[in-house]
Amino acid sequence: MHSPTPLRVALMAVTILLFGICNPAMADQPSGPPVPTPPPNAKNQTPAFPQQTRAPEVRSNVSIQLTKVVGGLNHPWALQFLPNGKLLVTERSGNLRLITQDGQMSAPLKGLPTVFASGQGGLLDVNISPKFDQDRLVYFSYSEPREHNKNATAVARGKLNEATNTLENVEVIFRQQPAWKSRLHFGSRLVWSTSGKLFVTLGERSLPQPRLLAQDTNTTLGKVIRINPDGSVPNGNPFSQGGGKPEIWSYGHRNPQGAAIHPLTGELWTIEHGPRGGDELNTPEAGKNYGWPVITYGIDYSGAPIGKGITQQPGMEQPRYYWDPVIAPGGMTFYQGQIFPEWQGNLLISSLNPGTIVRLMIQDHQVIGEERLATNVGRIRDLTTDTAGYIWFITDADDGSLYKIIRATP
Repeated sequence: MHSPTPLRVALMAVTILLFGICNPAMADQPSGPPVPTPPPNAKNQTPAFPQQTRAPEVRSNVSIQLTKVVGGLNHPWALQFLPNGKLLVTERSGNLRLITQDGQMSAPLKGLPTVFASGQGGLLDVNISPKFDQDRLVYFSYSEPREHNKNATAVARGKLNEATNTLENVEVIFRQQPAWKSRLHFGSRLVWSTSGKLFVTLGERSLPQPRLLAQDTNTTLGKVIRINPDGSVPNGNPFSQGGGKPEIWSYGHRNPQGAAIHPLTGELWTIEHGPRGGDELNTPEAGKNYGWPVITYGIDYSGAPIGKGITQQPGMEQPRYYWDPVIAPGGMTFYQGQIFPEWQGNLLISSLNPGTIVRLMIQDHQVIGEERLATNVGRIRDLTTDTAGYIWFITDADDGSLYKIIRATP
Protein backbone atom coordinates (compact mmCIF):
# COMPACT_ATOMS: atom_id res chain seq x y z
CA MET A 1 0.00 0.00 0.00
CA HIS A 2 1.33 3.43 -0.95
CA SER A 3 0.42 6.61 0.83
CA PRO A 4 -0.52 9.67 -1.27
CA THR A 5 2.67 11.03 -2.83
CA PRO A 6 2.74 14.64 -4.06
CA LEU A 7 5.64 15.11 -6.43
CA ARG A 8 5.38 18.67 -7.63
CA VAL A 9 9.13 19.17 -7.38
CA ALA A 10 12.25 17.58 -8.78
CA LEU A 11 10.62 15.73 -11.68
CA MET A 12 13.26 13.68 -13.38
CA ALA A 13 13.70 14.51 -17.08
CA VAL A 14 15.57 12.31 -19.49
CA THR A 15 16.06 13.54 -23.00
CA ILE A 16 16.45 11.05 -25.78
CA LEU A 17 17.44 12.50 -29.14
CA LEU A 18 16.35 10.55 -32.16
CA PHE A 19 18.25 11.79 -35.20
CA GLY A 20 16.31 11.04 -38.34
CA ILE A 21 17.97 9.56 -41.36
CA CYS A 22 15.17 10.24 -43.82
CA ASN A 23 13.29 13.33 -44.88
CA PRO A 24 9.45 13.52 -44.64
CA ALA A 25 8.99 12.51 -48.28
CA MET A 26 11.10 9.41 -47.78
CA ALA A 27 9.31 8.59 -44.52
CA ASP A 28 6.08 7.94 -46.44
CA GLN A 29 7.66 5.00 -48.26
CA PRO A 30 10.15 3.29 -45.95
CA SER A 31 12.70 0.98 -47.47
CA GLY A 32 15.75 -0.84 -46.27
CA PRO A 33 16.52 -3.35 -43.53
CA PRO A 34 14.21 -4.06 -40.57
CA VAL A 35 14.79 -3.10 -36.95
CA PRO A 36 17.91 -4.98 -35.81
CA THR A 37 16.92 -7.98 -33.67
CA PRO A 38 18.28 -11.41 -32.80
CA PRO A 39 17.41 -14.20 -35.26
CA PRO A 40 13.88 -15.63 -35.22
CA ASN A 41 13.02 -18.48 -32.87
CA ALA A 42 11.06 -20.36 -35.54
CA LYS A 43 13.83 -20.65 -38.10
CA ASN A 44 11.92 -22.60 -40.74
CA GLN A 45 8.77 -20.48 -40.91
CA THR A 46 8.07 -17.99 -43.68
CA PRO A 47 5.50 -15.17 -43.80
CA ALA A 48 2.31 -15.59 -45.81
CA PHE A 49 2.80 -12.30 -47.68
CA PRO A 50 5.50 -9.60 -48.07
CA GLN A 51 6.17 -7.45 -44.98
CA GLN A 52 3.95 -9.56 -42.75
CA THR A 53 6.97 -9.38 -40.45
CA ARG A 54 10.23 -7.41 -40.25
CA ALA A 55 9.03 -4.33 -42.13
CA PRO A 56 11.67 -1.70 -42.94
CA GLU A 57 12.97 0.33 -40.01
CA VAL A 58 12.05 4.00 -39.92
CA ARG A 59 13.55 6.71 -37.71
CA SER A 60 11.75 9.82 -36.59
CA ASN A 61 13.26 13.16 -37.46
CA VAL A 62 12.15 14.51 -34.07
CA SER A 63 13.54 14.77 -30.56
CA ILE A 64 11.52 13.47 -27.62
CA GLN A 65 11.86 14.08 -23.89
CA LEU A 66 10.75 11.54 -21.30
CA THR A 67 9.71 12.98 -17.95
CA LYS A 68 9.13 10.73 -14.96
CA VAL A 69 5.95 12.10 -13.40
CA VAL A 70 5.60 9.73 -10.44
CA GLY A 71 7.12 6.49 -9.15
CA GLY A 72 6.14 4.04 -6.42
CA LEU A 73 3.50 2.17 -8.41
CA ASN A 74 3.19 -1.56 -7.71
CA HIS A 75 3.16 -3.24 -11.13
CA PRO A 76 0.81 -0.79 -12.84
CA TRP A 77 -1.18 -2.38 -15.66
CA ALA A 78 -3.36 0.28 -17.29
CA LEU A 79 -4.00 4.01 -17.42
CA GLN A 80 -7.01 6.02 -18.53
CA PHE A 81 -7.68 9.76 -18.60
CA LEU A 82 -10.75 11.24 -16.95
CA PRO A 83 -12.37 14.30 -18.58
CA ASN A 84 -10.81 16.54 -15.91
CA GLY A 85 -7.30 15.50 -16.99
CA LYS A 86 -6.55 13.19 -14.07
CA LEU A 87 -5.39 9.65 -14.76
CA LEU A 88 -6.89 6.44 -13.45
CA VAL A 89 -4.09 3.89 -12.98
CA THR A 90 -4.49 0.24 -11.98
CA GLU A 91 -1.97 -1.70 -9.95
CA ARG A 92 -2.00 -5.45 -10.41
CA SER A 93 -2.08 -5.95 -6.63
CA GLY A 94 -5.66 -4.67 -6.65
CA ASN A 95 -5.40 -0.89 -6.26
CA LEU A 96 -6.98 1.74 -8.46
CA ARG A 97 -5.49 5.22 -8.04
CA LEU A 98 -5.97 8.73 -9.35
CA ILE A 99 -2.86 10.61 -10.43
CA THR A 100 -2.73 14.26 -11.42
CA GLN A 101 -0.57 15.42 -14.30
CA ASP A 102 1.87 17.02 -11.87
CA GLY A 103 2.40 13.78 -9.97
CA GLN A 104 0.00 13.78 -7.02
CA MET A 105 -1.10 10.19 -6.36
CA SER A 106 -4.22 9.31 -4.39
CA ALA A 107 -4.74 6.57 -1.89
CA PRO A 108 -6.34 3.46 -3.40
CA LEU A 109 -9.98 4.00 -4.28
CA LYS A 110 -12.47 2.13 -2.12
CA GLY A 111 -15.16 -0.24 -3.33
CA LEU A 112 -13.20 -2.58 -5.59
CA PRO A 113 -13.62 -6.35 -5.29
CA THR A 114 -10.99 -8.85 -4.16
CA VAL A 115 -8.70 -9.86 -7.00
CA PHE A 116 -6.61 -12.97 -7.63
CA ALA A 117 -3.25 -11.21 -7.50
CA SER A 118 -0.77 -13.86 -8.54
CA GLY A 119 1.39 -14.38 -11.61
CA GLN A 120 -0.14 -12.33 -14.41
CA GLY A 121 -3.41 -11.97 -12.48
CA GLY A 122 -4.73 -9.02 -10.54
CA LEU A 123 -6.46 -5.73 -11.28
CA LEU A 124 -5.92 -5.20 -15.00
CA ASP A 125 -7.52 -2.79 -17.45
CA VAL A 126 -9.58 0.33 -16.74
CA ASN A 127 -11.80 2.43 -18.99
CA ILE A 128 -14.61 4.91 -18.52
CA SER A 129 -18.12 5.03 -19.89
CA PRO A 130 -18.57 6.92 -23.17
CA LYS A 131 -21.17 8.88 -21.20
CA PHE A 132 -18.95 9.44 -18.16
CA ASP A 133 -19.98 13.08 -17.82
CA GLN A 134 -23.54 11.87 -17.18
CA ASP A 135 -23.13 8.48 -15.47
CA ARG A 136 -19.59 8.62 -13.92
CA LEU A 137 -19.18 4.88 -14.59
CA VAL A 138 -15.72 3.32 -14.46
CA TYR A 139 -15.21 -0.10 -16.09
CA PHE A 140 -12.40 -2.43 -15.07
CA SER A 141 -11.23 -5.99 -15.65
CA TYR A 142 -9.56 -8.29 -13.16
CA SER A 143 -8.75 -11.90 -12.38
CA GLU A 144 -11.60 -13.04 -10.17
CA PRO A 145 -11.18 -15.79 -7.55
CA ARG A 146 -13.64 -18.63 -8.15
CA GLU A 147 -14.54 -21.86 -6.39
CA HIS A 148 -12.07 -24.75 -6.00
CA ASN A 149 -9.02 -22.43 -6.20
CA LYS A 150 -9.83 -21.50 -9.77
CA ASN A 151 -9.98 -18.05 -11.31
CA ALA A 152 -10.94 -16.27 -14.51
CA THR A 153 -11.25 -12.81 -16.03
CA ALA A 154 -14.21 -10.69 -14.99
CA VAL A 155 -15.39 -7.24 -16.03
CA ALA A 156 -17.12 -4.93 -13.56
CA ARG A 157 -18.28 -1.32 -13.37
CA GLY A 158 -18.97 1.16 -10.61
CA LYS A 159 -19.83 4.81 -10.19
CA LEU A 160 -17.01 7.15 -9.22
CA ASN A 161 -18.34 9.27 -6.38
CA GLU A 162 -18.03 13.06 -6.39
CA ALA A 163 -15.21 12.93 -3.83
CA THR A 164 -13.32 10.65 -6.30
CA ASN A 165 -12.28 8.24 -3.55
CA THR A 166 -14.79 5.39 -3.98
CA LEU A 167 -16.42 3.28 -6.68
CA GLU A 168 -20.05 2.87 -5.66
CA ASN A 169 -22.55 0.15 -6.57
CA VAL A 170 -19.90 -2.04 -8.20
CA GLU A 171 -21.41 -4.85 -10.27
CA VAL A 172 -19.84 -7.62 -12.36
CA ILE A 173 -21.19 -7.47 -15.91
CA PHE A 174 -19.20 -10.34 -17.45
CA ARG A 175 -17.48 -13.51 -16.22
CA GLN A 176 -15.20 -15.63 -18.40
CA GLN A 177 -16.07 -19.34 -18.48
CA PRO A 178 -14.78 -21.82 -17.61
CA ALA A 179 -12.62 -20.82 -14.67
CA TRP A 180 -9.22 -22.48 -14.45
CA LYS A 181 -6.45 -23.02 -11.92
CA SER A 182 -3.85 -20.90 -13.71
CA ARG A 183 -1.82 -17.75 -13.05
CA LEU A 184 -1.46 -16.92 -16.73
CA HIS A 185 -3.11 -15.34 -19.79
CA PHE A 186 -6.02 -13.25 -18.60
CA GLY A 187 -5.98 -10.93 -21.63
CA SER A 188 -8.52 -8.33 -20.68
CA ARG A 189 -8.18 -5.05 -22.57
CA LEU A 190 -11.42 -2.99 -22.68
CA VAL A 191 -12.23 -0.73 -25.64
CA TRP A 192 -15.41 0.97 -26.82
CA SER A 193 -16.63 0.64 -30.39
CA THR A 194 -17.91 3.67 -32.26
CA SER A 195 -21.45 2.38 -31.64
CA GLY A 196 -20.96 2.21 -27.86
CA LYS A 197 -20.40 -1.55 -27.53
CA LEU A 198 -17.65 -2.87 -25.27
CA PHE A 199 -14.97 -5.14 -26.72
CA VAL A 200 -13.12 -7.32 -24.19
CA THR A 201 -10.04 -9.37 -25.06
CA LEU A 202 -9.66 -12.68 -23.22
CA GLY A 203 -6.68 -15.00 -22.82
CA GLU A 204 -6.79 -18.79 -23.06
CA ARG A 205 -5.07 -19.41 -19.69
CA SER A 206 -1.89 -20.82 -21.29
CA LEU A 207 -1.85 -24.39 -19.94
CA PRO A 208 -2.08 -27.28 -22.44
CA GLN A 209 -5.71 -28.17 -21.68
CA PRO A 210 -7.37 -24.72 -21.65
CA ARG A 211 -5.21 -23.65 -24.59
CA LEU A 212 -7.25 -25.96 -26.82
CA LEU A 213 -10.46 -24.19 -25.78
CA ALA A 214 -9.44 -21.12 -27.79
CA GLN A 215 -10.99 -23.07 -30.68
CA ASP A 216 -14.17 -23.94 -28.73
CA THR A 217 -16.87 -21.32 -29.21
CA ASN A 218 -18.83 -22.75 -26.29
CA THR A 219 -16.24 -21.19 -23.98
CA THR A 220 -14.87 -17.67 -23.68
CA LEU A 221 -11.20 -18.68 -23.38
CA GLY A 222 -9.01 -17.18 -26.11
CA LYS A 223 -11.75 -14.93 -27.44
CA VAL A 224 -12.69 -11.35 -28.17
CA ILE A 225 -16.20 -10.63 -26.95
CA ARG A 226 -18.60 -7.76 -27.65
CA ILE A 227 -21.17 -6.75 -25.06
CA ASN A 228 -23.47 -3.87 -24.25
CA PRO A 229 -22.51 -1.44 -21.46
CA ASP A 230 -24.64 -3.45 -19.00
CA GLY A 231 -23.10 -6.79 -20.05
CA SER A 232 -26.01 -7.97 -22.18
CA VAL A 233 -25.44 -9.28 -25.70
CA PRO A 234 -25.97 -6.77 -28.52
CA ASN A 235 -27.72 -7.51 -31.80
CA GLY A 236 -25.44 -8.50 -34.63
CA ASN A 237 -22.95 -10.69 -32.78
CA PRO A 238 -21.93 -13.64 -34.98
CA PHE A 239 -23.09 -16.42 -32.64
CA SER A 240 -26.30 -14.78 -31.43
CA GLN A 241 -28.35 -17.38 -33.31
CA GLY A 242 -26.41 -20.40 -32.04
CA GLY A 243 -23.16 -22.23 -32.71
CA GLY A 244 -21.36 -20.64 -29.80
CA LYS A 245 -21.66 -18.25 -26.90
CA PRO A 246 -23.55 -15.17 -28.09
CA GLU A 247 -21.10 -12.67 -26.61
CA ILE A 248 -18.21 -13.99 -28.76
CA TRP A 249 -16.94 -11.73 -31.53
CA SER A 250 -13.86 -13.69 -32.70
CA TYR A 251 -11.90 -16.71 -31.50
CA GLY A 252 -8.61 -18.58 -31.77
CA HIS A 253 -6.65 -15.99 -29.77
CA ARG A 254 -3.80 -16.67 -27.35
CA ASN A 255 -3.36 -13.76 -24.94
CA PRO A 256 -4.53 -10.47 -26.46
CA GLN A 257 -3.56 -7.68 -24.08
CA GLY A 258 -3.81 -4.71 -26.42
CA ALA A 259 -6.74 -3.29 -28.39
CA ALA A 260 -7.63 -0.02 -30.09
CA ILE A 261 -10.30 1.35 -32.39
CA HIS A 262 -9.04 2.87 -35.64
CA PRO A 263 -9.99 6.56 -35.48
CA LEU A 264 -11.01 6.76 -39.15
CA THR A 265 -12.47 3.34 -39.98
CA GLY A 266 -13.85 2.33 -36.57
CA GLU A 267 -12.21 -1.09 -36.96
CA LEU A 268 -11.04 -3.06 -33.94
CA TRP A 269 -7.31 -3.78 -33.90
CA THR A 270 -5.78 -6.13 -31.33
CA ILE A 271 -2.33 -7.35 -30.41
CA GLU A 272 -1.56 -10.61 -28.64
CA HIS A 273 1.36 -12.43 -27.09
CA GLY A 274 2.74 -15.40 -28.98
CA PRO A 275 4.87 -18.09 -27.31
CA ARG A 276 8.56 -17.93 -28.37
CA GLY A 277 7.91 -15.75 -31.39
CA GLY A 278 4.57 -15.12 -33.00
CA ASP A 279 3.27 -11.95 -31.33
CA GLU A 280 0.37 -10.96 -33.61
CA LEU A 281 -1.34 -7.79 -34.79
CA ASN A 282 -4.90 -8.56 -35.91
CA THR A 283 -8.10 -6.84 -37.02
CA PRO A 284 -10.64 -9.26 -35.52
CA GLU A 285 -13.79 -9.60 -37.60
CA ALA A 286 -17.13 -11.05 -36.54
CA GLY A 287 -17.14 -14.83 -36.33
CA LYS A 288 -13.63 -15.37 -37.67
CA ASN A 289 -11.03 -17.80 -36.36
CA TYR A 290 -7.52 -16.47 -35.69
CA GLY A 291 -5.92 -19.87 -35.46
CA TRP A 292 -4.39 -20.40 -32.01
CA PRO A 293 -3.19 -23.03 -31.15
CA VAL A 294 -3.51 -24.69 -34.57
CA ILE A 295 -1.44 -22.12 -36.48
CA THR A 296 1.18 -19.77 -35.08
CA TYR A 297 4.38 -17.98 -36.07
CA GLY A 298 6.12 -19.14 -32.92
CA ILE A 299 7.37 -22.21 -31.11
CA ASP A 300 6.76 -23.53 -27.61
CA TYR A 301 8.98 -22.40 -24.74
CA SER A 302 10.62 -25.83 -24.76
CA GLY A 303 11.69 -25.29 -28.37
CA ALA A 304 9.19 -27.84 -29.65
CA PRO A 305 6.64 -26.91 -32.33
CA ILE A 306 3.12 -25.86 -31.33
CA GLY A 307 0.82 -28.63 -32.54
CA LYS A 308 1.84 -29.58 -36.07
CA GLY A 309 4.11 -26.56 -36.36
CA ILE A 310 2.08 -25.00 -39.17
CA THR A 311 1.46 -21.31 -39.88
CA GLN A 312 -1.48 -21.48 -42.31
CA GLN A 313 -4.71 -23.44 -42.58
CA PRO A 314 -7.89 -22.84 -44.59
CA GLY A 315 -10.59 -21.15 -42.54
CA MET A 316 -8.10 -19.50 -40.21
CA GLU A 317 -7.07 -15.86 -40.47
CA GLN A 318 -3.53 -14.59 -40.92
CA PRO A 319 -2.23 -11.80 -38.68
CA ARG A 320 -1.74 -8.41 -40.29
CA TYR A 321 1.77 -8.47 -38.84
CA TYR A 322 3.83 -10.63 -36.49
CA TRP A 323 7.09 -10.46 -34.54
CA ASP A 324 9.72 -13.14 -34.05
CA PRO A 325 11.54 -12.44 -31.72
CA VAL A 326 8.64 -11.08 -29.70
CA ILE A 327 7.99 -7.57 -28.42
CA ALA A 328 5.78 -8.87 -25.55
CA PRO A 329 3.03 -6.32 -26.25
CA GLY A 330 0.90 -4.52 -23.70
CA GLY A 331 -1.47 -1.71 -24.65
CA MET A 332 -1.68 0.23 -27.88
CA THR A 333 -3.22 3.35 -29.35
CA PHE A 334 -3.53 5.09 -32.70
CA TYR A 335 -1.73 8.40 -32.41
CA GLN A 336 -3.85 11.52 -32.78
CA GLY A 337 -2.58 14.95 -31.81
CA GLN A 338 -0.54 17.94 -32.80
CA ILE A 339 2.57 17.37 -30.69
CA PHE A 340 3.94 14.78 -33.13
CA PRO A 341 2.14 15.45 -36.42
CA GLU A 342 4.63 13.15 -38.20
CA TRP A 343 3.07 10.22 -36.34
CA GLN A 344 -0.57 11.03 -37.07
CA GLY A 345 -2.49 7.76 -37.54
CA ASN A 346 0.50 5.61 -36.60
CA LEU A 347 0.02 2.75 -34.17
CA LEU A 348 1.95 3.03 -30.88
CA ILE A 349 2.44 -0.22 -28.92
CA SER A 350 3.92 -0.69 -25.47
CA SER A 351 6.53 -3.46 -25.25
CA LEU A 352 7.51 -5.36 -22.12
CA ASN A 353 10.44 -7.15 -23.79
CA PRO A 354 12.77 -5.69 -24.97
CA GLY A 355 10.98 -2.74 -23.30
CA THR A 356 10.19 0.03 -25.74
CA ILE A 357 7.42 1.83 -27.60
CA VAL A 358 6.93 0.30 -31.03
CA ARG A 359 5.73 2.74 -33.68
CA LEU A 360 4.12 1.22 -36.76
CA MET A 361 3.37 3.03 -39.99
CA ILE A 362 0.30 1.38 -41.55
CA GLN A 363 -1.03 1.72 -45.08
CA ASP A 364 -4.13 -0.17 -46.26
CA HIS A 365 -3.94 -2.62 -43.34
CA GLN A 366 -0.27 -3.38 -44.03
CA VAL A 367 2.65 -2.41 -41.83
CA ILE A 368 5.10 -0.49 -44.02
CA GLY A 369 7.55 0.73 -41.37
CA GLU A 370 8.58 0.11 -37.76
CA GLU A 371 10.47 2.16 -35.18
CA ARG A 372 11.52 1.58 -31.58
CA LEU A 373 11.25 4.53 -29.14
CA ALA A 374 11.93 5.03 -25.40
CA THR A 375 14.23 2.04 -25.25
CA ASN A 376 15.91 2.55 -21.87
CA VAL A 377 13.19 2.80 -19.23
CA GLY A 378 12.19 -0.83 -18.64
CA ARG A 379 9.05 -2.87 -19.25
CA ILE A 380 6.45 -0.56 -20.77
CA ARG A 381 3.02 -1.98 -19.90
CA ASP A 382 0.50 0.52 -21.29
CA LEU A 383 0.35 3.89 -23.00
CA THR A 384 -2.16 6.53 -24.03
CA THR A 385 -2.31 10.09 -25.31
CA ASP A 386 -3.98 13.16 -23.88
CA THR A 387 -6.15 15.58 -25.86
CA ALA A 388 -3.14 17.64 -26.95
CA GLY A 389 -1.20 14.63 -28.20
CA TYR A 390 1.33 14.15 -25.40
CA ILE A 391 2.10 10.47 -24.82
CA TRP A 392 1.85 8.93 -21.35
CA PHE A 393 3.04 5.45 -20.35
CA ILE A 394 3.62 3.23 -17.33
CA THR A 395 6.41 0.81 -16.53
CA ASP A 396 5.68 -2.60 -15.03
CA ALA A 397 7.88 -3.12 -11.96
CA ASP A 398 7.76 -3.41 -8.17
CA ASP A 399 8.54 0.30 -8.25
CA GLY A 400 6.72 1.20 -11.46
CA SER A 401 6.49 4.71 -12.85
CA LEU A 402 4.30 7.02 -14.90
CA TYR A 403 6.08 8.93 -17.68
CA LYS A 404 5.13 11.69 -20.09
CA ILE A 405 6.67 12.16 -23.55
CA ILE A 406 6.93 15.66 -24.93
CA ARG A 407 8.59 17.12 -28.00
CA ALA A 408 12.06 18.44 -27.24
CA THR A 409 14.14 21.05 -28.99
CA PRO A 410 17.18 19.35 -30.56
